[in-house]
Amino acid sequence: MSHEGNVLEPDRTVREKKEDLIHGDVSFGQTRLTAGKFHSTSKVLASANRQTGTRKLTHFSLALVFFMLPSLAFTQQTSSKTQPSDKASLVGNGNGSKEPDSPVSSDPNYVIGPQDTLDISVWKEPDLTRTVPVRPDGKISLPLLDDVQAGGLTPAQLRADITQRLKKYFTDPRVTVIVTTIGSQRIYLMGEVTRAGAYPLLPGMTLLQALSSAGGFTQFANTKNIYLLRVENGKQVKHPFNYKDVVNGKNTAQNTVLKAGDTIVVP
Repeated sequence: MSHEGNVLEPDRTVREKKEDLIHGDVSFGQTRLTAGKFHSTSKVLASANRQTGTRKLTHFSLALVFFMLPSLAFTQQTSSKTQPSDKASLVGNGNGSKEPDSPVSSDPNYVIGPQDTLDISVWKEPDLTRTVPVRPDGKISLPLLDDVQAGGLTPAQLRADITQRLKKYFTDPRVTVIVTTIGSQRIYLMGEVTRAGAYPLLPGMTLLQALSSAGGFTQFANTKNIYLLRVENGKQVKHPFNYKDVVNGKNTAQNTVLKAGDTIVVP
């Protein structure tokens, strides 16, 4: 019996080892399963963290946009208010300065000349109301009246003339004449001045004032021998002007009031 027991014991030992191996495999499988579950759980947590981070970033971005909306609206309102003034500062010519070459005459004694623009209106007669330019020959063209002499007349004199002519067609014509653009009243500066050219003749403008409008003299100007060219009785007359004497209070009579068509020459 003792011998059989010794023989069977190794068998039990073998069975126990197999059972141990089986239990070990199960444990090892459970360990692998547990590890797999842990890995899957880690992936889920990482994905959740990423989604949470994305939501937080989205919420932050939306909050930033809502925070900036009032400031953006204020900026747009400010720019819209400043744009009209900018546009207004650019009215006139391309460089932003308004050129004063077309002033509207308010002087009742103003004499109409070529290149002026007149607004002729006849009350209750829209077909006769229009804006017309004065031609180089001093005449304007109007319906029913054809050519009418305007150059050399004041607006009041031209109104009276047109009214008298229209009485052939209307019982009591009421005419208005307005000078809208002055193109005939010009003076000319040439020679050694900073800005030579044609300039609008302002009421009461003197020779000295005209020189200042041209920006002064160049370094080569002979300011003692300036002269004014003017047409008198159909002839061109030369009038001397000594700049240094006039500014020092001498020969002030040389600082004459200019007329349309005068030419100032600075040698």
